[in-house]
Amino acid sequence: MTSKETSNLGIKERLNGYLVEKCQSRTKVTPLTGDASDRQYFRLLIENQRSQVLALYKEPIQFDNLPFVNVAKLFTKVPIRVPRILDHSDRFGVVALEDLGDMTLQSYLKKSPQETHNKFYKQAISVINVLQQRGKELTSNNYVPFNIAFDEKTLGAELDFFTKHFIESYQGASLTAATKNALAKEYQDLVVELACEPRVLCHRDYHSRNLMLHQDQLYVIDFQDARLGPETYDLVSLLRDSYWDVSENQVNELITYFLSLQQPSNERVVSQNIPVEFRKKFDLMALQRNLKALGTFGFQKTVLGNASYVQHIPRTLGYIRANLTRYPRFLRLRELLSDHCKELR
Repeated sequence: MTSKETSNLGIKERLNGYLVEKCQSRTKVTPLTGDASDRQYFRLLIENQRSQVLALYKEPIQFDNLPFVNVAKLFTKVPIRVPRILDHSDRFGVVALEDLGDMTLQSYLKKSPQETHNKFYKQAISVINVLQQRGKELTSNNYVPFNIAFDEKTLGAELDFFTKHFIESYQGASLTAATKNALAKEYQDLVVELACEPRVLCHRDYHSRNLMLHQDQLYVIDFQDARLGPETYDLVSLLRDSYWDVSENQVNELITYFLSLQQPSNERVVSQNIPVEFRKKFDLMALQRNLKALGTFGFQKTVLGNASYVQHIPRTLGYIRANLTRYPRFLRLRELLSDHCKELR
């Protein structure tokens, strides 16, 4: 059966085709909770063998051309812990991965005492630091992330996505041409500043759902969209996480820890004072990323009919309101958005 023929098969038929092709032992397949991507995930239980996770793509794949595969090679060289790729089938659109279990950082935080949280947050921040430092050394056009970046166009498109899918679709607002133009001006000022920052290697979606605890170590997943961006990008993703509350004291402590790691190892001092300019960059990045997240949540609900992300909207709005009120420069943006979103008033 060719890839063209398998592209018309349903999920069950493609999975069964993969099992017939690859597995000689008795197996059982159970669905796993997916993310906001177009991939679906399944746990493959194999008699007398370790379980695997199957990532099922929408259509047949070219394994060697998958960004996930390319980035996995890069991250392994860094090195940071990622699930091993065990097998694949181009025609059935399946990639088999090491099974890391079900304990995300988010699920660990829910079940564990507060005093244990910083251990893994610091481990997560250490990963960001290694990714940035080694990324500079491993820079090569052979790796996808070094050929794409958070530029003005990308950052601006994400804010336009927020306007369309959260303000207009989810909130039901009808924006005038004048309001859209005013928003565009505010967005432009924001993205120009962010795009001008020096760029480092970023995971791009580095939050508590994309970090797995396995054998008391953090593993990174969902990294296929890695690219170059501001040094605050992954830090913001982790500490202004739409899926988990991080206290302001903890945010400050972990930012200072990150900054200490940026110093030469023989000069590291954990200062309690965060430089004003760095905090400004952090908050600016957080504003853009949190607005982008609301766009995603709105899209999931209004276009895909997936209401599971709605519960995370209030927390994300809280982050946005805090930053809009913290800086006078965002007075006009706050006025424009609060006309259509009372939580930002």
